[in-house]
Amino acid sequence: MHYNVFNGDADGIIALLQLHLAQGHEQAPYQLITGVKRDINLLQQVDSSKATSVTVLDISLEKNSQALQHLLSAQVPVFYVDHHRTGDIPQSPLFTSILDTDANTCTSLLINDYLNGKYVYWAIAAAYGDNMHASARALAKKVALSELQQGQLNELGTYINYNGYGQALSDLHFHPAELFKLLTHYPDPFELIAQQDSIFSQLKTAYLADMEKAEAAKVLSDNDLVQTIVLEDAPWARRVSGVFGNALANQAPDKAHIVITLNPPKTPQSEEREQSYTVSLRAPLNNKQGAGELCAQFPTGGGRAAAAGVNALPKSRLDEFINQVSSYYQQ
Repeated sequence: MHYNVFNGDADGIIALLQLHLAQGHEQAPYQLITGVKRDINLLQQVDSSKATSVTVLDISLEKNSQALQHLLSAQVPVFYVDHHRTGDIPQSPLFTSILDTDANTCTSLLINDYLNGKYVYWAIAAAYGDNMHASARALAKKVALSELQQGQLNELGTYINYNGYGQALSDLHFHPAELFKLLTHYPDPFELIAQQDSIFSQLKTAYLADMEKAEAAKVLSDNDLVQTIVLEDAPWARRVSGVFGNALANQAPDKAHIVITLNPPKTPQSEEREQSYTVSLRAPLNNKQGAGELCAQFPTGGGRAAAAGVNALPKSRLDEFINQVSSYYQQ
């Protein structure tokens, strides 16, 4: 059995979609392993006794190194494509990788190069979804897309990315594996966009409703360096936290943006000391560095240079986190 292991956001889904479309009818039976966007410890779910090969897309090698080593030791070939922190890269004839941590690329753009642009429209949508607008526009210009077409792919990527955010799969509108399967029917994303009552229109309606609530959220702090927004403990807030951070970054590209969402208590009897925040950090678009490094200093934190997060930041450490972000971008 071949395993496809991928992030549940736009970049992970569309990276796999491009590979799937390129393989056509030649693909062997496969198993999908994915989850909410922040669920990146996915490689450990692969059954090495059943796996004949594994493709890994858009999840940090650094966070999955132990499971990767286990698969390689079990003589399972692994193809790994990603743009997050790598840590130590294994040296094995069974390991093939395309790893690039440049802040202006993403996994779907790496797959686009690998496939020589065969599904470039989908790659552009993914880049928009990962908030890499400059890279998306550059590629769109290269293939002569109109402003209208660029705007449509921007929307599509944003909505697919929005669907991946949540604390649990129950927060999402579509399970990422289900969404991937639905998208495989559309080699041309413009066909999906034009279809009435499609996934595109369903996600658009939900996205706009959630964003309207987010725009009324409380501003905890705001200065020339960083803005911090607080969202409530609710499914809509967990769904919108990442894409709202992207929107804020595009509106004010010279400052960092922090979006925090209160996590539900672990049990009804949990004490205040156990409460924590889910944190989304966006580096200034005009200075896309440091986000992953900053978040990695906290337990459950990580990401890439331009965008990162912390899954469970204790409430008592929020001020510390904000101060560290301010100090970093003041340099």
